[in-house]
Amino acid sequence: MAKQFSYGGQAVMEGVMMRGKKHYSIAVRKETGEITTITKTLSTTLSGRVRKIPLLRGILALIETLIIGVKSLMYSADMFMGEEAKDMKGKSWIMGFSMTLGIILALGLFIGIPLALTEYVVKPHVPSNVLVNVANGLIRLVIIIGYMYVIGLLPDVRRVFCYHGAEHKTINALEDGAPLEVAEVQKYGTAHPRCGTSFLLIVMVLAIVAYMFIPRTGILQRFSYQLVILPAVAAVSYEIIRITARYHTNPIVKLILMPGMFVQSITTKQPDDQQVEVGITALKTAMAADGDLVIEEVDTMTSDTIESTQISDKRDE
Repeated sequence: MAKQFSYGGQAVMEGVMMRGKKHYSIAVRKETGEITTITKTLSTTLSGRVRKIPLLRGILALIETLIIGVKSLMYSADMFMGEEAKDMKGKSWIMGFSMTLGIILALGLFIGIPLALTEYVVKPHVPSNVLVNVANGLIRLVIIIGYMYVIGLLPDVRRVFCYHGAEHKTINALEDGAPLEVAEVQKYGTAHPRCGTSFLLIVMVLAIVAYMFIPRTGILQRFSYQLVILPAVAAVSYEIIRITARYHTNPIVKLILMPGMFVQSITTKQPDDQQVEVGITALKTAMAADGDLVIEEVDTMTSDTIESTQISDKRDE
């Protein structure tokens, strides 16, 4: 019996992206109340046989996730905002600048600030280099969790977290063999063992161990060491998340997963029926493109085209 493919995705602007075997689909509820979808073919460079090589597949998965994530956010903005988003087309330098600035700010917030606090607050009072590095990791962990909690208080971000919950509920229902219907999907929880939030937590914990023995050097050298080691940490974390997700019903594995599932309560919120409907639409569209599902509303795309469908809003029925 063939192993069931593990569908997954992410929340986007007023919608959900679902990644399938060879395609990924995005469903967005427009301001008019309609759900619009687009489907794209995955790059064979990042999703071919090389994705079966341990450790390397983790690095490739992260690269693919970043690329698809950015594209999906751009598509969702275009789909939701319509003409306003079209006005931004052709101004790719704005998007490039925004992405570059975002990466720099992320490195500063999650690596630079913890290092600075460690260097000037902890290091003068702690003689042990190992303890200094552990303190650096704990500070970074607190900052990241605190950041996720604070941005979750913003109304727009909270809506994204609701769609994140809708994505998880839909995948949970699929993996449990339940009908992909709103009422059935709503019965499931908003946490999932393969969530990126859990993955991030594993990365942060493993980084504490990996960075523990970094030499007692200056702040710039320590920053460089952490950047160089980070891909290896992420690769190992990816393998861990794969194994724990496979055996998530095991009592011992459940204990290991518990911290990540708890942190997901920050990045996922309870979605309403309309948000769940969007998650279901995204998943069905991806499955239809892969040939795993046949539904009349969805046309399977070719590698060079994007197919768009309109599904009527059911709130007034």
